[in-house]
Amino acid sequence: MRKLYFSNILAFLVFFATSVFAQHHSEESAQADSSTTTSVAHTPEASGEAHEEGKVDLGHMIMHHIGDDHKWEFAHGVSIYLPCIVKTESGLKIFSSRNLEDEHGNPVAYEGLILEHGKIHAEDGSHVFDISITKNVASLLLSAVLMVLIFFSVAKSYKERAGKAPKGFQSLIEPIIIFIRDEVVKSNIGEKHYRKFLPYLLTLFFFIWINNLLGLLPGGANVTGNIAVTMVLAVITFLVTNLNGKSTYWGHIFAMPGVPKWLLVILTPVEIIGIFTKPISLMIRLFANITAGHIIMLSFIGLIFILKIWTVTPVITIFAVFMNVIELLVAFLQAFIFTMLASSYIGSAVEEHHH
Repeated sequence: MRKLYFSNILAFLVFFATSVFAQHHSEESAQADSSTTTSVAHTPEASGEAHEEGKVDLGHMIMHHIGDDHKWEFAHGVSIYLPCIVKTESGLKIFSSRNLEDEHGNPVAYEGLILEHGKIHAEDGSHVFDISITKNVASLLLSAVLMVLIFFSVAKSYKERAGKAPKGFQSLIEPIIIFIRDEVVKSNIGEKHYRKFLPYLLTLFFFIWINNLLGLLPGGANVTGNIAVTMVLAVITFLVTNLNGKSTYWGHIFAMPGVPKWLLVILTPVEIIGIFTKPISLMIRLFANITAGHIIMLSFIGLIFILKIWTVTPVITIFAVFMNVIELLVAFLQAFIFTMLASSYIGSAVEEHHH
């Protein structure tokens, strides 16, 4: 049991370390969409005009929520400024992101650095390596702490109540672990090999589920809706699958048995492409479903301020509450689906040859 939980923590640390690196190089797609509205909204003239006309910049609000940031805003005016860690040509600089904006939230230069479009740049155009603790990274750290507390607590209960019925928090987590073990991992990988991959797949499930739930909290970070994070999960699954592939697995890809040789010219490239499309589908499915859920929720709430017809507020509120309940279900389902598909891919790679 101890080996299982240490394996969980080790696997998660791999998730975290790779996500921190990938996230700073892959978030441009989300930031590029919000760059125009951000630059307009941060100018005093534009904000004043919007205030006078009473308009709500719904697009900026949504992109600000689902994107990453150097501060964690829980509500309007309630923020935690996160540490900036920047490697410049003059050396390493560590400071609060509060120094990069004025009292109105407009970007200002600090020690030759300025925050533009969610990235820290040098005013003189020199190279800057930004490894700051952003909102998504801070949320990953929070989920790491939660996972350690949860599983060490459950492990302690197992040790203290050996041979007894589960009690307290253990009774809540144990059915989920058994369900994933028996109905997902064991059924897809098989009795012989499932124990080897169970720590990774359990960590995968709880990592996605916990971060999905944290993203539904007010001011929560959109971690699993960040394509860099889902890409890291998909790449690790890709490596685990193919590094453990047996000769039967590779034989079906490069020389499918029972197929005429002339047909292999067509089937082999298709099978090779399939190796890479599987992790890509894992990456996009989780990213798209979680991001779409956040956009729908924020759109319903934004309608109240756009329409300014307060009689429709109760109707929109009911829809928003209904969607929030659906999102709770989706948070579990997306973790389950990702783990199920990862288990099936691994199972196909380690499957024994059948005569």
